[in-house]
Parts: sequence; C-alpha cells; structure tokens
Amino acid sequence: MIPFWFSLAWTAVTLGILVIYWVRYGPANYLWFSDIALIGTIPALWLESGLLASTMLVGILLPELLWNVSLVSRLLIGVRITGIVDYMFEPERPLHLKLISLFHIPMPLILLWLVWTLGYDPRALPVMTVINWVVLPLTWMLTNPYKNINWVHGPGGEGVCQTAMHPLAYLALLMVALPVGVYLPTHWLLLNFFG
Repeated sequence: MIPFWFSLAWTAVTLGILVIYWVRYGPANYLWFSDIALIGTIPALWLESGLLASTMLVGILLPELLWNVSLVSRLLIGVRITGIVDYMFEPERPLHLKLISLFHIPMPLILLWLVWTLGYDPRALPVMTVINWVVLPLTWMLTNPYKNINWVHGPGGEGVCQTAMHPLAYLALLMVALPVGVYLPTHWLLLNFFG
C-alpha cells in the first residue's frame, strides 16, 4: 500500500539526518522522542506496520504540533509561544542544522498518512507508554544534564534544571505525566478519527 519510492526517499532523508546528528550531537541525541519517531517511521513504512506508525504518532503528535505552531508563530508574527524552537533562532547555530530540523514538519504528516492508510492500532498507547518508561530513565542516566533531552531535568530547553523537587521525583512525575497528559488524549483523538 505504501509506494516503494516514498519509503526509499524517506529512508534516505532520515539516514542523512541521523548521520549529521551523530557527527554534530552524538548518539545521545537519538533519545529525543522526535528522533525515536523519525527512526521508527522507517520500519513502519517498510513493514507497513499500523502498530509502529500508531505508536510513533501517539508519542509525538501533540509535541510536534506544539513545535510547528511555535515555529510558525515566531516566524510570522514574532511571538514566542514556547521555548521548544528557540534553537532555530540561535544565530550561532549553523543554517544547515536548522534546515535539517525541519523534519519536524513532514514527519507527523507522514505518520498521520500511514495511520490513515494502515489503520490506527489501539495497542499503540501501552507500547508508547513502555517506550516512555524505558527512554526517560535512560535519558536521565546517560545524557548530559545541560542538554536536558526530553526535559528529564526540568521543563524547558538546554540548561534548565528544576529544583522544586527531588530529581528522581521529577523524573517519576514526567514518566506518569507524558502517558496521562500527552499519549492518552492523542490515543482518544486517533481512535475517534481512525478507530
């Protein structure tokens, strides 16, 4: 059902992004949920897996929507909605890295198309929740706290470190907040549209 040429083209684009990210940021960057979804889209395409596509979409649809709205708002009317796209406006960040980050625009659309084509698999919610429970502790243990990947050290971007509660309590809260506040509403939305 998925055209071969499309799977091949998106795989090539993704591999190019991953190589550049490895050289520039190192493998820890792949722990970002958006990068996990970028990688997960490849087997979802080739295997025509509704479960994989649904799982990646449950994990990133709302955050990617926020990313896109924040970018468009900042570009068109100069209003900063969140700090999630601040790095796109850092003058010291090379232009090619900013352009590569634009994968945040087509990726959710591709996953939506896959789910529309292959159907929504409701097992995506528990699978994404388990991925969340594995990735967040790994991110907390293995990455530079300054990078604040997946906001495991505090809500916000680089250099943010919350001090309102014990770091492990914050991590536990985040491990519950994402499934309840992000994945579950997305799951209900997708069930209503594609279920």
